[in-house]
Amino acid sequence: MTTGHGTQRVLGPLRAVPGVRALSDYRRAWLVRDVVAGIALTTLLVPQGMAYAELAGLPPITGLYTTVLCLLGYAVCGPSRILVLGPDSSLGPMIAATVVPLVAADGDPQRAVALASMLALMVAGIMLLASVARLGFIADLISKPTMIGYMNGLALTILIGQLPKLLGFKVEADNLLGECAGLVRKLADGATVPAAAAVGVSGLVLILILERLLPRVPAVLVMVAGAILAASLLNLDEHGVKLVGPLPEGFPPFTIPEARADDLAPLFAGALGIALVSLADTISNSSAFAARTGQEVHGNQEMAGVGAANLAAGLFQGFPVSASGSRTAVAERAGAKSQLTGVVGAALIVLMLVLVPGLFRNLPQPALAAVVIAASLSLADIPGAVRLWRQRRAEFLLCLAAFVGVALLGVLPGIAIAVALSVLNVFRRAWWPYDTVLGKVPGLEGYHDIRSYPGADRLPGLVIYRFDAPLFFANARSFRDEVRRLVGADPPPRWIVVAAEPMTDVDATAADVLHELDTALEAANVHLVFAELKDPVRRKIERYGLTRTIDPGRFFPTVEAAVTAYCRVTGAEWAVGSPVQPLGGR
Repeated sequence: MTTGHGTQRVLGPLRAVPGVRALSDYRRAWLVRDVVAGIALTTLLVPQGMAYAELAGLPPITGLYTTVLCLLGYAVCGPSRILVLGPDSSLGPMIAATVVPLVAADGDPQRAVALASMLALMVAGIMLLASVARLGFIADLISKPTMIGYMNGLALTILIGQLPKLLGFKVEADNLLGECAGLVRKLADGATVPAAAAVGVSGLVLILILERLLPRVPAVLVMVAGAILAASLLNLDEHGVKLVGPLPEGFPPFTIPEARADDLAPLFAGALGIALVSLADTISNSSAFAARTGQEVHGNQEMAGVGAANLAAGLFQGFPVSASGSRTAVAERAGAKSQLTGVVGAALIVLMLVLVPGLFRNLPQPALAAVVIAASLSLADIPGAVRLWRQRRAEFLLCLAAFVGVALLGVLPGIAIAVALSVLNVFRRAWWPYDTVLGKVPGLEGYHDIRSYPGADRLPGLVIYRFDAPLFFANARSFRDEVRRLVGADPPPRWIVVAAEPMTDVDATAADVLHELDTALEAANVHLVFAELKDPVRRKIERYGLTRTIDPGRFFPTVEAAVTAYCRVTGAEWAVGSPVQPLGGR
């Protein structure tokens, strides 16, 4: 039972806002499930929010501020019924890589918070503008292989960066190699704090075991509660274990973050990378969970929702956020039906901050490191990389390059490398597309690749050539050179029929190349013929004026029609096994 048609009439135009529309369609039967799911979700939101704030180089309390505001912002503007946003392990290193170099040498936490909040506002602006411009397809700029490599590199970066905290000491380094060297050096010098290592390692093991054997048990909450209890009973701070300490009471005021003018350019560069990763995360997670609930995914609306979440977080001392697959899965398993689940979680965190701010005073820092390391292990996809190695080595090399880029150059250059490699891979496929000669196979309709059917029948004097890509400036000369090579056979063909169905475009440069090629072929008494050319491409060719040089009678609706015309003009008949030179290996 819904809230009724009267409510829908009162809300009127406000139904364009996803949160208002969800409220008007809300069913009373969902209320208990959403409240219960919100309580269960809070057990994960609090420790992860604090842990990911530290991963971003910020005070733990900012993770709670961020969690509250982004949940409320997405509840109002986000289209998904159950997607949960919040601080994310994949964004933490990117935030740190952007903010930490800009913070003064003394590491002023207030300045770091202000810069992170400005970063969130920039991410919000990028997302909202992209939503208005309907640029949801940008999420596709990162291919699966490069994303696997990026995430594996990110997981390794997080793991190495958090191990010192897990073991009770600190390493100062600017890159992964420096962190590895510092870690080994500290271990060799005996810098490990036994009590800290015991808390961190046992906490990590407990999380991994519970997640594997008892997935419905809130493993992170159990570990955090146990660590707080151990710190309180055993006075672990007296044994060298660093604790979170008292958190600020209450909730932060509305704040417009300030940044120096010379900080804006590096912040914007970081915001672009964060926005791209956040969008890709959100689209992939919303797609996965929408498929289970029968919802449709609207990329542009998701960008607006993520933008609103970042805007809310940035105005209350928060930092950039993204969708979380693990927290959304918890909400789904707990029976969540709407974004009220996230609102309940946000309300409970606010109550905790106001009524019991000292609840996490005795939480050991190594326990937070264990939370982050457990999350980093879930980012890694080693089986995916192995599968790429087995299935397609070129894709594996892209994966490996993205991994090395993140590991050696850092997370921000790494995401830039991942995007660049994805785009270059698309361009490479268009630049050097698959091409082949076609023949007729007895018993099969149509014309088929002679590489797959070496015994295919071919008509003497006729070559049916297929070029599997749009014809544009980067590959037009490759097309021309291959046609010339085919014409150079002994004896030379009389017709080159281009099976043009894969040619979805012909640009101005390619049109000039076709004009020159046709002129040269006519001088050699060879006709260039097109079959199955799409109507929009044919109209472009006419606008280029090519039909003034290429006889319009050489355009045929099908390959069969072109072959029939060739037989009628030349009197050729089918001959089995006519020799055709193999094409060059592209």
